[in-house]
Amino acid sequence: MTTKAHLSKIMIACICLLFSVSSFAQPLEQQIDTYISTQYTSDTPGVSVLVAKNGKAIYSNAFGIANLETGLKADPKNVFEIGSITKQFTAVAILMLVEQGKLSVDDNITKYIPDYPTQGKTITVHHLLNHTSGIQSYTGMARFKTLARTDMTPTALIDTFKNEPMEFDPGTQFKYNNSGYILLGHIIEVISGTSYENFIQANIFDTVGMTNSYYGSMAKLIPNRARGYSETETGYRNADYLSLTLPYAAGSIMSTTSDLLKWQNAISANTLIKRNTLENAINGSTLTSGEVISYGYGWIKGDLNGSATVEHSGGIFGYSSNGIYLPEEDVYVIGLTNCDCGNVGDIVSNVAAMVIGKPFAKKEDAITLSDAQLRTWVGAYTFDGGVVRHITLKDNQLYSQREGSTNLEIYPMTATNFIFDGGATTYDFSTENGNRMATMTANGTAMTGTEIDKAPPAERKELTLDTALLQTYIGSYELQPGFNLVISVRDNTLYGVATGQGELELFAEAKDKFFLKAIVANIDFTRNAEGAVESLTLFQGGQVMLAKKTD
Repeated sequence: MTTKAHLSKIMIACICLLFSVSSFAQPLEQQIDTYISTQYTSDTPGVSVLVAKNGKAIYSNAFGIANLETGLKADPKNVFEIGSITKQFTAVAILMLVEQGKLSVDDNITKYIPDYPTQGKTITVHHLLNHTSGIQSYTGMARFKTLARTDMTPTALIDTFKNEPMEFDPGTQFKYNNSGYILLGHIIEVISGTSYENFIQANIFDTVGMTNSYYGSMAKLIPNRARGYSETETGYRNADYLSLTLPYAAGSIMSTTSDLLKWQNAISANTLIKRNTLENAINGSTLTSGEVISYGYGWIKGDLNGSATVEHSGGIFGYSSNGIYLPEEDVYVIGLTNCDCGNVGDIVSNVAAMVIGKPFAKKEDAITLSDAQLRTWVGAYTFDGGVVRHITLKDNQLYSQREGSTNLEIYPMTATNFIFDGGATTYDFSTENGNRMATMTANGTAMTGTEIDKAPPAERKELTLDTALLQTYIGSYELQPGFNLVISVRDNTLYGVATGQGELELFAEAKDKFFLKAIVANIDFTRNAEGAVESLTLFQGGQVMLAKKTD
């Protein structure tokens, strides 16, 4: 449910927004088709993409497969779970109630939830809307995975996180938080006297004419539903089951690209809320320190190659989504996929950039630099929040690795400007007062890191263990009640799958000692006196978790 700059000056002469839609629609359609079809093929889960200019669709197409088991091709009519784009609907519902005089964003949440333990803090509706409440996000708690199959009422869901310690004082920090939107959904129900589902249906879907949009359900028959998938290192699998009572007002809506265009048009036309009310939602917000953040109420203020954007993305078991609106150009691009893999945000950003005549650079456009030029920027850079990124060079290729993440190629556009694959995230290197600097730009937000003296993470050497030894690790290990790590062997390779998560490969560095590459984690197996494996210990993020073998 989750929550996510774009740099390129390349212009394509045949695309110009001064032309009429009819004069450039065909070449633009071909460009978009070519671009998306290289990433979504006849054997992958699907994607549905719509582009609108001045409120009218100028492109709508789908690629890939809506149901891998039946081979049903993806179609623009497919219904997808939109994940956290749901937050826009929840925010607008709250703002509708504000305009009706039924609440204020400055109200303390205890006005509507009297028994909520605020731990001596003043938490307002505003803090819930812009993710500055300090309340812990329930989706980040390990036990969330154990509840995935459980239908829960909003109040029961709130009970799972309300007594957790606050992470910071309200208004002092921004931290994306699904719990806040669960509370907002409950407040809507308290004030309106009806369920969140009924409120959204009557006041938004019916008003706007979104006839193919739903409050999600795993039980109801949803016409044209695209089945959700996850990707593993060995292929795709059906996504884990998630009761849609759990994402609730933070992520349970299902829709189509054409219905979401109706939604965007209603927002642009001030059909649901007044313009001055919308301005508070789309223009970011401010912390108590005076620091401006890009998140407003259900929208993120961004930038696409110099053009202002308001946007949001979504991720949920089996699905991903991203929508961008460019107000100056009056262009809307929405992308929905039936896999919680890949990066539909890059697809949408690249398509939007094509439409406004500011396409991103591509790695194919990279120039060749000498070893000395590339080596100029090798080193470690520290960013806000203690984030360290290492720039390394191997076989004439520069890589960027955030500590705790994977190593990714970066490609030179100039001697100082480098892009990641897709072009939407960039590095600009420079020297200031003798110190090297690295400015990373993503989604319109620039972050500058300063050179520090720190060695990159050592490349770990992996061993090959025989199949008989690997098979001794097979089994299910309980990290906590209802949350297991299942170990399996396939093609002389060890894999692990945690409840509700995708499959990851484990690499041996010694007998009974393994590490992961996709995430920073180690797993050590422990044997009993007879030599049989009886438990494992997971080392991740500073935590040490013992898991007994149960099967």
